[in-house]
Amino acid sequence: MSMAEQAARAREASFRLASVPGELKNQALEAIARRLEERTGEVLSENARDLEEARRAGLPQALQKRLALTEEKMGQMAASLREVGRLEDPVGRTLLARELDEGLVLTKVSVPIGVVGIIFEARPEALVQISSLCVKSGNAAILKGGSEAAGSNRILFELIRGSLEGTDKVFKDSLHLAETRADIAEMLKLEGLIDLVIPRGSSRLVKTILENTKIPVLGHAEGICALYVDREADIPMAVELAWDAKCQYPAVCNAIETLLVHREIAPAFLPRLRERLKEVELRGDEATRRIISAREATEADWGSEFGDLILAVRVVEDLERAVEHINTHGSHHTDAIVTRSREAAERFMKGVDSASVMWNCSTRFADGFRYGFGAEVGIATGKIHARGPVGLEGLTSYKYRLAGRGQTVAEYAAGRRRFTHRNLA
Repeated sequence: MSMAEQAARAREASFRLASVPGELKNQALEAIARRLEERTGEVLSENARDLEEARRAGLPQALQKRLALTEEKMGQMAASLREVGRLEDPVGRTLLARELDEGLVLTKVSVPIGVVGIIFEARPEALVQISSLCVKSGNAAILKGGSEAAGSNRILFELIRGSLEGTDKVFKDSLHLAETRADIAEMLKLEGLIDLVIPRGSSRLVKTILENTKIPVLGHAEGICALYVDREADIPMAVELAWDAKCQYPAVCNAIETLLVHREIAPAFLPRLRERLKEVELRGDEATRRIISAREATEADWGSEFGDLILAVRVVEDLERAVEHINTHGSHHTDAIVTRSREAAERFMKGVDSASVMWNCSTRFADGFRYGFGAEVGIATGKIHARGPVGLEGLTSYKYRLAGRGQTVAEYAAGRRRFTHRNLA
């Protein structure tokens, strides 16, 4: 079946999905969770084959780690499905209710977007997360995972599709799996059938998609996140947050790539940092290198997404210089400050132009599951429609519904009737 045919079927399915009751969607999510638990061994066997092929192909260790599935991850996927099931149905919510005149009532109601094309790399669990959000939000989807996870994605998709159609035939054709690069190229031309494209992967992937489609794109090109250690920071706290934000999982987009340190606290903080982050290659400016051993940072390092145990460190004059650095070199993804001062934290969080800003906590919290969204289809750094971790709400739009009693515009144009424009809720 061609991509155009799959998209056409998804389009037809999307019209049915818009009115599926929330309880039926939750039943489908529970069915998927149970099927994943029952067939964990089969999924792990397929994943092991993908991993072996990835090793032979020389896939970087960081990507191999993202590719690997375990029994623990399988359990987390099932738990995530159930978490999404417990969330409020995002479809059919009344966002506005306004009386235009007596007996003439306008409501604004949340609805699914329609058909979403989602392209992601390396992590097969992303397929499950994305599918769960599409089911709950009433969207049809075309999913394209990375070729390195082809076997894992295929078996997970078949489990999900079988669970959906086994729950109710209304879900037939709601999800489709694309498998080749040619499929992506064709998908990006289907602006009449696909409403939104969400890329989830490298900056090169996102840029390629942005340059080759007329379909609206939701996502982020890079994850250049920073942690700023203010002069009033608690040093032990700052050291641990720096370790967590860099080392807990360095390959992900919400790990920090830049550390900014106020000049007054740098002599006390940086040696503690160097001791804690022994495994990290530090690249520092001149002021940093006067205090600790580090490679010389280049101008390019300030705007680099390393995705590895590498951290660019700069000593700054004050909070304003830290904010200026982040807004200039960052990717508007996630940035954090460590400080005891509420006033400094407020200035930082107001001044930094990023989708998530944090105070005294790790940037690694910027995640749909950790934010309580159940999961996420990706993280968006733009300012239109959705921003930050995109969960259920980001997969909905809205429509206006107007109910009257035979009113005509002519009555108002002639002045025989007047609008009340009274909010009802």
